[in-house]
Amino acid sequence: MLQKNITIQKTARYFVLGEPSEKTEQVWIVCHGYAQLASYFIRNFAAIDDGKTLIVAPEGLNRFYWNGFSGRVVASWMTKEDRLSDIKDYVNFLDHVYIEVRSQFQHKIKISVLGFSQGASTVLRWINTNKPELDQLILWTGSIPPDVDLAADTAYFNSFKTVYVSASDDEFISKEDAGKQEAALRKEITNLESIRFEGKHEIHAPTLEELHRRP
Repeated sequence: MLQKNITIQKTARYFVLGEPSEKTEQVWIVCHGYAQLASYFIRNFAAIDDGKTLIVAPEGLNRFYWNGFSGRVVASWMTKEDRLSDIKDYVNFLDHVYIEVRSQFQHKIKISVLGFSQGASTVLRWINTNKPELDQLILWTGSIPPDVDLAADTAYFNSFKTVYVSASDDEFISKEDAGKQEAALRKEITNLESIRFEGKHEIHAPTLEELHRRP
C-alpha cells in the first residue's frame, strides 16, 4: 500500500480577547492543550484583558467528539497518525496567525507566546521552524518535543525570555519529569526562568497575572 498526501486549503480559526489599537502594548498568542477548544481556553486569560493587551488563541486543526459520536467537541494539534503532516500544517497556520496579528500594529509591542500542555510542544515546533520575533516564551506544564534541538540554534532561543511553568500536583507531568524538562531547557537557554505554582495541570490565574505584570 502506498500513501499519498495532497495539500488543500483549509479554514482554521482563532479567538481574540481585546481590541487592537494604539493603546495596545502587549500581544499574547496562547495555544491550548490536548482535547480543548480555543474558545474555552481563552477564558483563562480574561484577567489580563486590560485594554492594553490583545490575547489571541489559535485552535488546533483537528476537532472530534470527546465521548462517542455526539456531545462535547474538543480539538488537538496532532496525534501519532501522519504526525509530520499535522506538524507542517499547524506550523504554517500559527505563522499565518502571527503575521496577520502583527500586521495590525505599526508601533512597537511586546509579543508573548504561551503554550499549555500539548500546546507547549506545538509552539516550540513552530518557533523552531519559522523563527518569529518574540519577547517572551512561556512553556506551561508542557514538554520539549524530541524533534526540537535547542542546541542547534541557541542564538535564537536566547534572543527572548523563556519561562518554564510547572505545577506542584500535576496529574500528567511528575515533579521528576518537570525537573528534567527544566534542566534540558537551562542547558541551552541562559536566561531561563522557572516558576512552580501550587496547583494542578491548569492555567493558574495568580501566576498568569504575575507574568503579565512584568515589564
